[in-house]
Amino acid sequence: MNVFLWILAGVLAAFFLAAGLGKVGRPYDKVRANPNMKWVEDFSPGQLKLLGTAELLGALGLILPAALDIAPILTPLAASGLAVIMIGAIVTHARRKENQPIVLNAIVLVVALVVAIFRFGPNSF
Repeated sequence: MNVFLWILAGVLAAFFLAAGLGKVGRPYDKVRANPNMKWVEDFSPGQLKLLGTAELLGALGLILPAALDIAPILTPLAASGLAVIMIGAIVTHARRKENQPIVLNAIVLVVALVVAIFRFGPNSF
């Protein structure tokens, strides 16, 4: 189970690392110009950078604390925080009546919850 949780955390970290870098590393107008990112219009440039930073920190928090054995409690906390971000994403897309992204958000939410629950509970470090 431990290897399975590491794989889930790694996939989740890669997903949020890419998502966070896309929000932090590109100008607001370029992000907004992406046809798959129309939801960005509901947020200011500062809010988008804050969201991207939270995703980057969450991605790092999934892997580094446990891998370095420094405050490994941060791993399930990071997974919980990323689950909250996914709940916000689902609400945002639902308000905008964008149903297709909700499926991906729900899958990522479930993966984040699995990592959080099992790392808090029976498979903690």
